[in-house]
Amino acid sequence: MERSRVDERGGARARPDTPNDFGGPTILDSPLVVAAAAVAAGAVAAVSGFGLGSILTPLLMLSFPTSSAVAIVAIPHAVATTVRWWRLRADVDGPTFRQFGIASALGGLAGAGLQPFLATTALTILLAVLLMLAGGSELARRRLPLPPTRFWRLAGGTLSGAFGGLVGNQGGIRAAALLGFRLPPRALVATATASALFVDAARVPIYVVTARPALAANVELWLAASVGAVIGTFIGTPILGRIPEPIYRQLIGGLLVLLGLALLVAAA
Repeated sequence: MERSRVDERGGARARPDTPNDFGGPTILDSPLVVAAAAVAAGAVAAVSGFGLGSILTPLLMLSFPTSSAVAIVAIPHAVATTVRWWRLRADVDGPTFRQFGIASALGGLAGAGLQPFLATTALTILLAVLLMLAGGSELARRRLPLPPTRFWRLAGGTLSGAFGGLVGNQGGIRAAALLGFRLPPRALVATATASALFVDAARVPIYVVTARPALAANVELWLAASVGAVIGTFIGTPILGRIPEPIYRQLIGGLLVLLGLALLVAAA
């Protein structure tokens, strides 16, 4: 009896020549394919402040359980986020980060901790609808600006972070909320990136402990994804500075609508 690609520990890969349940090779037979996807995901995240996990996690879920896919993607996500923050660190909006950003990170961690108990398909659908509404308002130029006050930054950060943590997609809802504060493109991405770095710093050590078998068995995979994500970051960051703000907001609106649609399909 042939070995399955995903073992009982949740992520160790089978031999490269082992077919999957569909009778053929999976996407993970070639780390180069994952690396190429990571280049695209890293470029998108460098421009928008989100998207790396949203692209890579579903890809890895073709061959891994969700928990293992999330843990493996956390490594390239943390690497690319660190590189992106370093390149944009001078553009972080201080007041927004100290209030919205940190509140979003803490809310996201709390939501992720409660996810096994509170997460439901209805919440995923609600998040999808909110993302589509936020993106649609940008596309229609009917945006709802948020007052840049301490209360709204803390409230917006906490709620968006907790909601994203519960559903497992923090980057999109964080960017959608930050759009309301009318930050310039580089400041928006830099502030979102600094917030994401807090989350990565807290969750990666946890995954190293809880998902060690999956990470140890797939070093080549997450290394390839990390290199690809960094290359994508270096490709996308210069593009960010060349996009006029009106076009940029339309671009982010379109990406939010696409992310919302993808969540709806996944929840169906």
